[in-house]
Amino acid sequence: MAKGFAVWILVLAFGAGGAAAEPMTVKQISQILFKAAPGSAPDLSHADLGGLDLSDLDFKHAKLVGADLYGANLARANLAGADLRGASLDHTIITTTNFTGANLEKATLYGTAAYSTLDAMTRAEAPSFAGANLSGALVMSPLARVDFRGANMSHLKTQQGRARLEWILWSDFSGSDFTGCDLSYAELPQAKLRFAKLVNANLTGALLAGADLSHADLTGADLTGAELTGADLDGAILKGVVGLDQAKGLDAAKNRDKAIY
Repeated sequence: MAKGFAVWILVLAFGAGGAAAEPMTVKQISQILFKAAPGSAPDLSHADLGGLDLSDLDFKHAKLVGADLYGANLARANLAGADLRGASLDHTIITTTNFTGANLEKATLYGTAAYSTLDAMTRAEAPSFAGANLSGALVMSPLARVDFRGANMSHLKTQQGRARLEWILWSDFSGSDFTGCDLSYAELPQAKLRFAKLVNANLTGALLAGADLSHADLTGADLTGAELTGADLDGAILKGVVGLDQAKGLDAAKNRDKAIY
């Protein structure tokens, strides 16, 4: 009886998959980062950092694989080169956060706050994802005027199991710079890409049905197999586009005659 009771207690304490990560404090994280030797990449993988004020911290290319950052304040934090594969960044504050070269493969960024007001999403407050790996990531956040240059965003999703109205409201990439990005097979239905810079972007197989591409610059982009049904091409620059004749739904795109070829 006593032995069976002890085993039951252990199952409750640790669960079938092992002990759950204990929540960390800002002081603990600051000490770990401060003591980390240059180039050592402190390991915070699977750490519970939810709801903490981590603003202005330099994460020194930290390993944050599978970390829970739900609701954390990452404003002005330096996460350049950090390994955030599979991490949860849902509802985080990422005003001017530096994700340059970070690995965010299959991470989730749902409802993140990058701007002090949604009425004036400015480039000065926007985070940077230049050269980052966002392949397979779920991004449901307003990220207008963001620097995504050279990022790997293949198979990125902007909706998954959410109400349609919700993901339409959040998928705002207006004025963002996707120059040289790999957006192959990215799912961007109904996304706002007005005035976005998609020069030389790889959009093969991308889902752009109903997307607002008005005045977007797609010079030299590859649209082979991309789905454009209902996409708004008013003023879109399509000069030198590759695979336009192989794009799907081009005849059903809006304002096709107003695009610049």
